[in-house]
Amino acid sequence: MDEMALRGLVDGIRSGTVSADDAVAQLRRLPFADLGFARIDHHRQLRQGMAEAVYAPGKSPEHCAAIVGELLAQPGSTPVLLSRADGPQREAALGANPGGRSTEAGAGDPAGRTLHTIVWRPAAPRPERVAVVAAGTADLPVAEEAAVTLAAHGLDPLRITDIGVAGLHRVLDAVDELVACDALVVVAGMEGALSSVVAGLTAAPVVAVPTSVGYGSGLAGVTALLGMMASCASGLSVVGIDNGFGAACAVLRMLNTSTSTSTSTSPSGSGRAVQDAAGSPAAWAPAGGASPRG
Repeated sequence: MDEMALRGLVDGIRSGTVSADDAVAQLRRLPFADLGFARIDHHRQLRQGMAEAVYAPGKSPEHCAAIVGELLAQPGSTPVLLSRADGPQREAALGANPGGRSTEAGAGDPAGRTLHTIVWRPAAPRPERVAVVAAGTADLPVAEEAAVTLAAHGLDPLRITDIGVAGLHRVLDAVDELVACDALVVVAGMEGALSSVVAGLTAAPVVAVPTSVGYGSGLAGVTALLGMMASCASGLSVVGIDNGFGAACAVLRMLNTSTSTSTSTSPSGSGRAVQDAAGSPAAWAPAGGASPRG
């Protein structure tokens, strides 16, 4: 249940259009619903501004379908995501819950299977400009996971592909697009240098995603991860190897926080000021997302 749905319920009780029994039935599912094998966090959107998402690896197809169904049954307009689903998980989830849009996205499957991110009930469009930048075409499965997650939450990410630092002129050709963005996700394997280059060209937040792409000393993404964490581009944020979903959620948190800071007060009048690590008000401004269940 998101804030809009909760406000609608309260207004319905006040006006008499929602009975006490119906209200109790809806509120009984807060803050979570116990399915026996999983406890679905319906309260997360209210706490974090991002609804729970479903991480498919390790789950049976039936469990994936049931969890998605429970999330969709909850009143509200928040998107529902199933990430890194293999073929049987995808078929079960869509069979039990029609209307989802499936995209090949995600990496890291130990069996080398094609993975999918499936989205139900995508959010309404929002105005912020974001980009997902991929160093090479081998990084595209991870970049697409980030882009699909951002799109599920109302953003229309610009995809900039194959501008790795081995051909630095390709990065320079995209500078105008990069600096026009409110936030960027940069996806790179090998040594991961592209994230430092992009973060050195723009004042916008940059979230770096190391990928497992690379030869022997790339250590399945560890070299890129350490290179990004050791970046001299101040303020570069780094997520785990191949975690395009996590990078998108980091961007959504930043945009949501900056929006609440720029408006300073929530619709209920209970806004909160947001400060950076030094205690100063957050400086950059432009606004919804999902965090995963394990």
